[in-house]
Amino acid sequence: MYFQHVYDKSLAQASYFIGCQAKGVAIVIDAQRDMDVYLKIAKQNNMKITHIAETHIHADFLSGSRELASVTGAKMYLSDEGPKEWQYEFDHEGLHHGDTIKVGNLSLEVLYTPGHTPESISFLLTDHPATDKPVMIFTGDFVFVGDIGRPDLLEKAAGLIGTQEKGAKQMYESVQRFAQLPEYVQVWPGHGAGSACGKALGSVPSSTVGYEKVRNWAFQFASNEEGFVDYLLDGQPEPPKYFAMMKHLNKVDRPLLVEVPKHTKLGKDQFLSAYKDGLKVIDTRNKVDFAKGFLPNSINIQGNNSFSTWAGWLLNYQEQFVLVAEETQMDDLTRKLMRIGLDNIYGFIEDVNDLGVELQTADVIDIEEFKSLVGKDDVQVVDVRNTTEYSAGHVNGADHVFVGALSDNLDKISKDKQVVIHCQSGDRAAIAYSVLRKNGFENVKNYSGGIKEWLEKGNETVKN
Repeated sequence: MYFQHVYDKSLAQASYFIGCQAKGVAIVIDAQRDMDVYLKIAKQNNMKITHIAETHIHADFLSGSRELASVTGAKMYLSDEGPKEWQYEFDHEGLHHGDTIKVGNLSLEVLYTPGHTPESISFLLTDHPATDKPVMIFTGDFVFVGDIGRPDLLEKAAGLIGTQEKGAKQMYESVQRFAQLPEYVQVWPGHGAGSACGKALGSVPSSTVGYEKVRNWAFQFASNEEGFVDYLLDGQPEPPKYFAMMKHLNKVDRPLLVEVPKHTKLGKDQFLSAYKDGLKVIDTRNKVDFAKGFLPNSINIQGNNSFSTWAGWLLNYQEQFVLVAEETQMDDLTRKLMRIGLDNIYGFIEDVNDLGVELQTADVIDIEEFKSLVGKDDVQVVDVRNTTEYSAGHVNGADHVFVGALSDNLDKISKDKQVVIHCQSGDRAAIAYSVLRKNGFENVKNYSGGIKEWLEKGNETVKN
């Protein structure tokens, strides 16, 4: 057996290439959309991708299964479990509990494991030349290392009211069945630490059934369904705004993108024409460089591992946009964006200083100035972290507006007071600062050190 774990750090998303070396055939599970990585693995190992499978209809990334199938001719093996309204709407080989996929001398048994979504399945792998006992299980968003998948996304992201408690109860039943598997079976999940598909995912890439039964909180509620449901639904992070679009696009027939696009480096006149027409500008430089001088109305989303997540919060799928980025970054940034279906890049520019546009600067303050402003009647301190972080401890008197939802909650920001924003350590505050400036808030200061520095300097926070 050949096995390769493919991991996208930007979305904390795992996919898998599993091959039978004797027969020269392979299966890919939960493929990312820029699927050239799997073609490269197949070529390097003299294998042909003949099978493509998914664990469920994903909410956090745009699956590359259909792109990979169109290039390789492989069949797609997808769940036909769950209610009809949450089944795939394009041609595929339908899977049900107990079905088996054979890939050369390997077999993958389908286990119906609903909870995260109604159609979720897992794949139990047996490497028959070595043993007739299962050796690995690919759990998608069912069981993670140290956590399990959240059941609230259909309700919170897709707007299907009443589904989260039903999903939590299904998850409880799925967890009990999972616990009956042999303890030596390796667990390979669909996500790691940093994913919004759970609240406490571990950073170790894989585990075993036995380890999860000891370590994972979900297995400590063996005879307490109510306690399990309450704990599972409590404290889940806000699902990014783009999740609803991913659930839709991964379910329906859609246009395919089988190559990573190359984007135009815009000339000065070309850019200025688009800029004056109101095209959105996303500045991917680091927050320090952005603060020193940025184009009016541009939004700072740093081109790091969180780039695609914040772009998914702040961009919509109908508008074109321009990136401020180095040419050497564009392949990486394009891949990150196409993984969540944001394909409307008009072009990019590298330098904001030679456009003839007067740049703005950010008012970034240190902890001493921040201290001098906290508690004043004419100052509004705004914490832009997520709800769980804010509830766990915040500066006394600080209001809470999550950065991802800031554009929809501008009425909560005062235009009469001095506004001071902060997050944990500065990155999200930089985004929030640019969003506020774009929306006409001029009297804004950014305490970039955030709660991290606040606590390090011996200051206290209060809990909700």
